[in-house]
Amino acid sequence: MCRWAAYIGEPIFIADLVSAPEHSLIVQAREAEECKTTINGDGFGLAWYDHHPEPGLYRDVYPAWSDPNLTALARQVRSRLFMAHVRASTGTAISRNNCHPFAHGRWSFMHNGQIGGFDTIRKSADMAIPDVLYNARKGATDSEALFLIALGQGLEDDPLGALQRAVQVLHDMTAKAGLKPRLRMSLALSDGETLYALRYASDATPPSLYYRNRGAGAGFEVVSEPLTQRSDWISVSPNNFCRFDQERVTTTRFEIETSIQRAA
Repeated sequence: MCRWAAYIGEPIFIADLVSAPEHSLIVQAREAEECKTTINGDGFGLAWYDHHPEPGLYRDVYPAWSDPNLTALARQVRSRLFMAHVRASTGTAISRNNCHPFAHGRWSFMHNGQIGGFDTIRKSADMAIPDVLYNARKGATDSEALFLIALGQGLEDDPLGALQRAVQVLHDMTAKAGLKPRLRMSLALSDGETLYALRYASDATPPSLYYRNRGAGAGFEVVSEPLTQRSDWISVSPNNFCRFDQERVTTTRFEIETSIQRAA
């Protein structure tokens, strides 16, 4: 599993989430508290938006706590919208192409969770990526496959619907293969203007997801686990999709059809 943090609002330093808090993302890379794996040392990544529609991207295979370049970059870069991720591999190689966030055009995406038995359905999942997007498939993770399938399902115009359709595609594949657990995820994605987040599982154990309002229209921090001991972190309910801009959050129920519902 993995840990991640995202932000939208008035420009702040990336370090304000990644390294400065008492339970920062770098601390969580070694001492995660709400994760199956305490250590998340299989690489890290940043995606941030500033002067261009496309995000800046910095990823590497080192543990986040051991790369001085990450600390230096986070202290110098200010952004109104950014995402950061520390990785614990669920089976794929430790390589830069497998580190989150992933980016394509103006979109960026990161994920914590798993598609159970992904190796069994990997070929089918890759075939669900449209030809026009397949050359963007640089790594081997289930996360990148989900991102590219969602792009192919209309992410540009309908983020919620595209994610529902992409998750449905993968759910049907795992159900057909008899795989359990099927899908568990907390994820964040952005087009550079809006930040979206999802907490979902096809069983009763979705990964954690929280957010905190920085107050007075200043923005939101969205995380896989809280960065501080403050009491103002709000836990997102399971199977909910959140849309964040600088001033507000809206939450929508995230639902797909099970094979039982379809048969009925």
